[in-house]
Amino acid sequence: MAKLILTQEVPGLGIDGDVVEVKNGYARNYLLPRGFATVWTQGGEKQVESLKAARAARATANLEEAQALAAKLQSATVRIDRKAGAEGRLFGAVQAADVAEAIEAAGLGSVSKRSVTLPNHIKTVGNHEAQVRLHDEVTATVALQVVAAKGSKK
Repeated sequence: MAKLILTQEVPGLGIDGDVVEVKNGYARNYLLPRGFATVWTQGGEKQVESLKAARAARATANLEEAQALAAKLQSATVRIDRKAGAEGRLFGAVQAADVAEAIEAAGLGSVSKRSVTLPNHIKTVGNHEAQVRLHDEVTATVALQVVAAKGSKK
């Protein structure tokens, strides 16, 4: 087992500043090469404290902004145009990045594709929902309207 300090959020593992123990292969082949983590050392504890202090300072400043953005997102419907077949099935699924781009294109604000969670695969036209984690304490539900793009068979 390898003991690491996360330098950014890794879904299902932790957030920046967390000290985690993972299998050696996961650390060596995924987390370390991509810069998601650094090897834990005694001196690394100081780095952990500075990361946690910076995160706490950002969190208090961003909480009010996140609540305001959540109110905007929950009151709006985001439209996504995709190519679709005759029965309304999409050519490819709607991804989290597509939702993040549509939110920004609608003028509702900027969100990271990593903060968007789709409860199920969106492979048909119609109304769907997505969860957007804006802050540790703030999550917004966004209404999605997936429509067939012009030139589709529908």
